[in-house]
Amino acid sequence: MITVVVNDRMQRGYTYSRTEPIGRNFDPLFKPELTPAQMLRLGVFGGKYMTDCRDEFPARWFAGAKLCAHQHDARLNFFGVNASQSLATWRRNGWINSHDPRGWFQWYCRYYMGRRGRDDARQIKRWRAIARHAAAVRKNCEPGDLDCRRRQRQALLHWAYDSRKL
Repeated sequence: MITVVVNDRMQRGYTYSRTEPIGRNFDPLFKPELTPAQMLRLGVFGGKYMTDCRDEFPARWFAGAKLCAHQHDARLNFFGVNASQSLATWRRNGWINSHDPRGWFQWYCRYYMGRRGRDDARQIKRWRAIARHAAAVRKNCEPGDLDCRRRQRQALLHWAYDSRKL
């Protein structure tokens, strides 16, 4: 077991334990198609995500990552479109847990690194619900047509679904 202490712009003195091997022993209902490192290299969240908390995660995750510390830039997203809602919207809708103030992707990164906790079932349920967007892409787009439903495809990338393969 490894204890992690977090000190970044959104959390000070937050600690958690990594109890599982990195990238292993996921809940059987949770089968992400992309790792956090792959997502960051592809371009997600307009590059604004995790620019001040690199010390918490492996440096290799950030090699080739498309990041912008100053502002959200949709051009950094794989599909070049904005598919994000604001953090304020996430807070207003109750989607943010105090342990992961940056939202689902922060939860996923920590889960991937081996943290397990009481919010896992809720986050996995949310992840599974996003699959409806993959069904919509399949229904409305020719296979491999990456110009079809770009915003929906980008949103799927934000949730670790590899929409490039649809």
